Amino acid sequence: MEPIDWAVRKRAIAEAAARLGFSAMRVVEPDLSACEAGLLAWLEAGFHGEMDYMRRHGLLRARPAELVPGTVRVISLRFPYWPADAAPAQEVLADPGLGYVSRYALGRDYHKAVRARLARLVAFMEAMGPHRGRVFVDSAPVMEVALAERAGLGWRGKHTLLLNREEGSFFFLGEIFTDWPLPVDAPIEAHCGRCTRCLDLCPTRAIVAPYRLDARRCISYLTIEHPGPIPEVLRPAIGNRIYGCDDCQLVCPWNRFARRVDLPEFTPRHGLDAPMLTSLFAWSEGEFLEKFAGSPIRRIGWERWLRNLAVALGNAPTSPEVVAALMARREHPSALVREHVAWALARHGVS
Repeated sequence: MEPIDWAVRKRAIAEAAARLGFSAMRVVEPDLSACEAGLLAWLEAGFHGEMDYMRRHGLLRARPAELVPGTVRVISLRFPYWPADAAPAQEVLADPGLGYVSRYALGRDYHKAVRARLARLVAFMEAMGPHRGRVFVDSAPVMEVALAERAGLGWRGKHTLLLNREEGSFFFLGEIFTDWPLPVDAPIEAHCGRCTRCLDLCPTRAIVAPYRLDARRCISYLTIEHPGPIPEVLRPAIGNRIYGCDDCQLVCPWNRFARRVDLPEFTPRHGLDAPMLTSLFAWSEGEFLEKFAGSPIRRIGWERWLRNLAVALGNAPTSPEVVAALMARREHPSALVREHVAWALARHGVS
């Protein structure tokens, strides 16, 4: 039997990945031991907020070969998602009567869309020979950015996201943990320089230092992961952001090069790229569940959705329509919703 040419296989995988829509692929060894001290310090500072699963997993995040025994390489891939036909983000943010949804969540659930492509890529690999591995897309205890940075897909920006000179940061990351000893790639040089726009322009000052994010202040965390009341001191800064936040990416100079994509999975649904806040707040729970079937937004549930909208309506200009929308939810069964509605009404002078 002839020896396997792993470099040839790697090129074949990269070509197949490109056909599936991935914009780049790199390979790295599963060694993140250098990240362990920083991960522990971040957890010890409480910057993970109420994401208790991060503490439970502990150092497993930095040990890919323990997560998937037999792993000798990690294939790291980029998948761009900025929807070509979405309303301009800055225009939506500038209109307090509209709701801003993070651009990655305007269409179908990216976990499913990217994972399906990774599964097809693994099937391609298996057709070449025996293979053991597992795919990940923002799931399980995987330090995606650290792996991608070491693989040379980009560098970690001061906002903690991965940046690339050709595509900015508006892309998903996916991984294949594999037992194939593919040739590894080298990291690339960082290109943030002295720029601190992401730190300076974060609405809630969640980026407490370069490369250090306090999730407890992050709008994405507060509107998606956080289950309870949003701290009152942070509510005004949330503005009209009702699901996630892209500000640290929108202000980054490298995102001038963000790749726009025209894929059905990421096409905005139900006008979510520029929706009226009062219209969204009028949806019934049934409408919420129906319209967000197959969307990442559905995961936060009806209660948090109304909580987020109430905050945005509290930040909107006072008008009969806004006050009427809030009054209609004043006696909502959820104490969480009622509390945020009361706060919003008080902002409009209604006790």
